[in-house]
Amino acid sequence: MRSLALGATLVTTTTLTPLAALAETEIQFWHAFTGRLGELVAEQVETFNESQSDYKVNATHKGNYSETLNAGIAAFRAGEQPHILMVFEVGTATMMGAKGAIRPVYEVMAGDDFDPDAYIGAVKGYYTTTDGQMLSLPFNSSTPVLWVNRDALSGAGIDPDTDLSTWQNVDAVLDQLAEAGHSCPLTTAWQSWIHLENLSAYHDVPFATQDNGFAGLDTELAFNGPVQVQHIAQMGEWAEEGKFIYAGRRNEGSANFRAGECPLLTESSAGYAGIKSEAQFEFDVRPLPYWDGVEGAPQNTIIGGASLWAMEGHEPAEYEAAGAFLNFLSSSEIQAKWHQDTGYLPITSAAGDLTREQGFYEENPGTDVAVKQMTTNAPTANSKGLRLGSFDQIRGIIDEELEAVWSGDKDAQAALDSAVTRGNQLLRRFERASN
Repeated sequence: MRSLALGATLVTTTTLTPLAALAETEIQFWHAFTGRLGELVAEQVETFNESQSDYKVNATHKGNYSETLNAGIAAFRAGEQPHILMVFEVGTATMMGAKGAIRPVYEVMAGDDFDPDAYIGAVKGYYTTTDGQMLSLPFNSSTPVLWVNRDALSGAGIDPDTDLSTWQNVDAVLDQLAEAGHSCPLTTAWQSWIHLENLSAYHDVPFATQDNGFAGLDTELAFNGPVQVQHIAQMGEWAEEGKFIYAGRRNEGSANFRAGECPLLTESSAGYAGIKSEAQFEFDVRPLPYWDGVEGAPQNTIIGGASLWAMEGHEPAEYEAAGAFLNFLSSSEIQAKWHQDTGYLPITSAAGDLTREQGFYEENPGTDVAVKQMTTNAPTANSKGLRLGSFDQIRGIIDEELEAVWSGDKDAQAALDSAVTRGNQLLRRFERASN
């Protein structure tokens, strides 16, 4: 909505003319960040507002990811939607399915400053159409990596620089850690995201048909194939042998790693700040392991996090303001600072290059592992990302079935077959509701 600043038309000050006040266009930005991330978002908004006098962004925290998405949908139905809405990655299909609710950012950001090729392919791929048009702006994106407690490896008589690039090598190290008396050699966070969604992309096998949902709503889940079954079966064996300890569905396992209880952890690359501040031991950030012998592996992992969507129903001048703000967020300097402050991936190659030039990677070893993991290979149809309806609920089903494997109640094939069958029922319901 345009700020008329009527009071300013009645008086003239030395700092703001009536004409400038009338020209300022205000837009609303709803996000899900609190704490340090909330402070950093506020800093970005303040920097943008102070950098020019044409536009003003008003940022508002609307709750966690789910609450922010629901608030945006409810506001649109009431005709009170914000101009920019933060939505977590599993809500992408929901946003696309909300007919008439969104305006693609490639239209909003169009102009001299917008170059779609500047964005890292594996990052923007999650939020693009099959023909490469960017629907939303990747804002906070991370990818899974392997965290290693070097002191624990040394204490177990293991070379802390030992090669852990493959799951075969990890298997051997888990045996050594267990023999040395460790009761939790390996734990994980976000088990579906890391050990099925990213596992599939990293080994260039489909998680679902129709290009993982990018090519149509008639997609069916496919994560019960040989590669996925082999991996979950192996993890089930590790769980039975006490070499893999399950801590919870979200990132509970990170606390076990930070406390020094579990020497190996698969977790988001964005865990860097917390681990660096709490860990009382030397640690490494390593690439996510892959299964040696699988053709095409390692390909690239996929992202988690959120993107920024432009909502429909606003005035042309307000979209100009939104486009200016989104282009500002994409600028190399702002992106490099965001990447370094948060541990999230830079969304452009230029921001990663600038971070390297500034010496950040050299001063903070391992912080570039995630960037390399995402950019070494161009994404394929299997590794661009996932776009599935009701995906949050499908993840809940996957979590439930994986827990049955870890407890020994189901074998990997039966659990994944069940998750696929149950998940497909939700996909068909979403497809019917979207047509």
